[in-house]
Amino acid sequence: MRSKLAGLLAGVSLTFAASVPAMSQELTIFWAEWDPANYLQELANVYEAETGVKVTVETTPWSDFQTKAFTEFNAKGSAYDMVVGDSQWIGAASEAGHYVDLTDFFNQHKLAETMAAATVKYYAEYPANSGKYWSVPAEGDAVGWSYRKDWFEDPKEMEAFKAKYGYDLAPPADFKQLRDIAEFFHRPDEKRYGIAIYTDNSYDALVMGVENAIFSYGGELGDYATYKVDGIINSDQNVKALELYKELYGFTPPGWAKAFFIEDNQAITENLAAMSMNYFAFFPALVNEASNPNAKNTGFFANPAGPNGDQYAALGGQGISIVNYSENKEEAFKFLEWFIKDETQKKWAELGGYTCNKAVLESAEFQNATPYNKAFYDTMFKVKDFWATPEYAELLIAMNQRVYPYVTGDQGTAKEVLDALAGDWNATFKKYNRVK
Repeated sequence: MRSKLAGLLAGVSLTFAASVPAMSQELTIFWAEWDPANYLQELANVYEAETGVKVTVETTPWSDFQTKAFTEFNAKGSAYDMVVGDSQWIGAASEAGHYVDLTDFFNQHKLAETMAAATVKYYAEYPANSGKYWSVPAEGDAVGWSYRKDWFEDPKEMEAFKAKYGYDLAPPADFKQLRDIAEFFHRPDEKRYGIAIYTDNSYDALVMGVENAIFSYGGELGDYATYKVDGIINSDQNVKALELYKELYGFTPPGWAKAFFIEDNQAITENLAAMSMNYFAFFPALVNEASNPNAKNTGFFANPAGPNGDQYAALGGQGISIVNYSENKEEAFKFLEWFIKDETQKKWAELGGYTCNKAVLESAEFQNATPYNKAFYDTMFKVKDFWATPEYAELLIAMNQRVYPYVTGDQGTAKEVLDALAGDWNATFKKYNRVK
């Protein structure tokens, strides 16, 4: 992938370079500090070679990304021309006037047709079903799974599994199979455990994990258009999904009550668990032998289906927006026009970015490029997201406070937890006049 980029840069002719005017424009894109931001900088270097416009991707650790971004937004500062913001920010950022309205741009370039529908719905559109757009889908991401192929393909394990459960040991097709496999490989006496899931309740890790089960069990968090939650967040499907998630927690390694992406990758690299939940953005480390001694024996699969065949996954990832206080809006629009081209999206994918472009995602070249790209493709057309309203942080905190003691501490019942959460969310929506 890097060699292709180097060749592209080296191939920019001296004649073309001489024809580019002196750099009179610079753009700054703000994002969190992680590998995709590095890939975006490499892509931006191609844009600079083609146009003469220097684009800098400025990063900050995830822990202060939101705080730093909104501090600048609230001050109406012009430090950033664009931001690759989390999907949940879109309500707060658009209602406060921090993002430029991209509806005309979106419609002109027919992005609702060229980008995966779920990424348009969750990264770009706000309010729900309004036809108003504030971001261009940029870094697709969702929760998927890795697993130990050598454990699954061991003839003795396969024989023992079939004798116990009555079907062949293979990557799970549904949550019942996921639960059976987790139970089968859970052997504390051998320091081998069944599964690694998200449990960290400091931001959205635990909630994302629970959403994986809720959405595939046919459940929803609420009605995003009307803000109705009664009978939805506390539905029978969601109760069963939460009970299942708690059961999976019982098959995790010891000390797994504050686990997120680092720990869940370590579950595979350190021979702890048969299967591990994680964002696709963190799977490149699992196919790299330098960071995963089990790279050759690591496989991947999409989030399994629920009991009625529903199959969805919790959405991660971000859209790229133009900051309303930028002094370079015209140039920012030009960058977005370049970014959305099919050939640019193809380069973005080759570099390691997770494109949301349907044509690229559907290509055999993309799906065969890595061991996890096929699972990513399967997932990005089956994703759902958390609330994107400006008060999403309060909703997230409430869900963490209700769900965490139940999953990790055996406090209360799933029904009690979700009934109480429905009350919390109703109170929040009433406070902000979303509902009467």
